[in-house]
Amino acid sequence: MHILFGFDGHTIFLLVASLGIALSFEFVNGFHDTANAVATVIYTKSLRARTAVVLSGVCNFVGVHMGGIAVAYSIVHLLPVDLLVSVNTNLGLAMVFSLLVSAILWNFGTWYLGLPASSSHTLIGAILGVGLANAVREGLPAGSGVNWHKAIEVGLSLLISPVIGFVLAGAVLLLLRHYLKNKTLHAPPEGDAPPPLGMRVALILSGLGVSLAHGSNDGQKGVGLIMLILIGILPGVYALDVDTPSRDVLAVREVAAQFTDYFNAHRLEIEKAYASGKYREPARNSPTASCGPRGAVAAAEAIQVSLAQAGSIAALPPTDRWNVRTDILCLDDASRLMADDAPPAQREKLQQWREILRRPTEYAPDWVLLAVSMALGVGTMVGWKRIVVTIGEKIGKTKLSYAQGAAAQVVAMATIGLADGMGLPVSTTHVLSSGVAGTMAAGKSGLQMSTLRSIAMAWIFTLPAAMFLGAGLFFLFAMLA
Repeated sequence: MHILFGFDGHTIFLLVASLGIALSFEFVNGFHDTANAVATVIYTKSLRARTAVVLSGVCNFVGVHMGGIAVAYSIVHLLPVDLLVSVNTNLGLAMVFSLLVSAILWNFGTWYLGLPASSSHTLIGAILGVGLANAVREGLPAGSGVNWHKAIEVGLSLLISPVIGFVLAGAVLLLLRHYLKNKTLHAPPEGDAPPPLGMRVALILSGLGVSLAHGSNDGQKGVGLIMLILIGILPGVYALDVDTPSRDVLAVREVAAQFTDYFNAHRLEIEKAYASGKYREPARNSPTASCGPRGAVAAAEAIQVSLAQAGSIAALPPTDRWNVRTDILCLDDASRLMADDAPPAQREKLQQWREILRRPTEYAPDWVLLAVSMALGVGTMVGWKRIVVTIGEKIGKTKLSYAQGAAAQVVAMATIGLADGMGLPVSTTHVLSSGVAGTMAAGKSGLQMSTLRSIAMAWIFTLPAAMFLGAGLFFLFAMLA
């Protein structure tokens, strides 16, 4: 952390406090969400609670390092480009604090009540609330407060994944019943006796697999928030990845040149879209006043000039890195708008160019991954008991059997892993609890509707509650900024 030398005491205090709050979110996430990953392993006596929790914490730690950063920036890009390019201001920091504090408050409250609510829903709700509040504050249309294209994509992921968990877990249980005739496997645990060896191994491996997938998916959300903090407080250091390989810098310059040609060739369509009201000019006092399709050529040319003169990101003066980052985000957002109306072949090409363009802006230092993985892993080892009882005894009318636990875990592991590979956030809580409910329905064990109503209500109200919390805190912090 030698980068702190040369900065004033206020900057250092703000950075340490911000990182502390962000890591607190991951800590709460650990003891709130990861309890679901070990619930069936503990409940079926496959492992002792302390052993299961420690191993889960280790797997969460490893999962954060395995997962890449696609989910991290999927979350970040829910925010509109004007907030992303103003994150280095007091308003931008008010935004980050609002997201973190509202997510922590809701997560802690639902954990205390023993409800398997979703940290993913909480964080996304807070982001939507902050984006809408910023639009109201700036007198902008509500539609400009959130990147709705990304919000719909993420929302569908969160909506569909529990349905997949319910259906597939039920189907896996029926297959297990058909092929595994040992009645012990389909009966609830009795006393402290562990399950038969083969089932025990399956439960342990699938439980650890869920923990790995959870660390990979949920850990990235904290990574994205910490990167917003670092970019906002130390933009000269973190606005761009100074370790971007020279070949990637050259590729960004080449893509910027291709964007210049593309937008010049489509000037007529762009002007028609502005004239019809489909595209809106940013407000003159907005940090994105020069963005949009009309400003795309200027942004693309500025990127080419800056990178050609410096030759590498590290050679860019710290004061210029923020400007290059802003130009990249503006050009990327304008390209997203153009891609919506482009033919499929052009849309695919624009997407490829955008991925190359964003390479210097979408990254995370190793120490950030380490800090997030440690906070998530330690949190896992603290608060597991409340959720374990809910998963094991309060979803079905009978206690969870070995086969039901294994079916739910295998499906949760696969679903979360698939979503992670696609760069989409999902809720470990909802995928696993819906999987358990699916096995109870398929096994004709009956469902405790009171618990399901509580889980459903938490699922329904988490998003609007987090939105109100995030919006309210944003107005408060913005007034104090």
